[in-house]
Amino acid sequence: MEEMYHLCNKHMNRRVRLHTRCGCYEGVIVGVDRENVYLRTSDGLRLSGKAHTSAWGFGGGGEILTLSLFTLLALALI
Repeated sequence: MEEMYHLCNKHMNRRVRLHTRCGCYEGVIVGVDRENVYLRTSDGLRLSGKAHTSAWGFGGGGEILTLSLFTLLALALI
């Protein structure tokens, strides 16, 4: 989990595809803490899986998904 935390921090504000145990998500990393990564999705983005919608106050359209770092399997830049 520590490795994913640092990887997500390194790619903050970049467009990524996150693969988790629950599905695959695309968007921009807008925040990360020791337990979660916060992903702003694009309008019309197709997602597979489920995530918790966060109330983070970021603008720019789309919604902010809260994904547990514990469930992350891979991160890819897109």
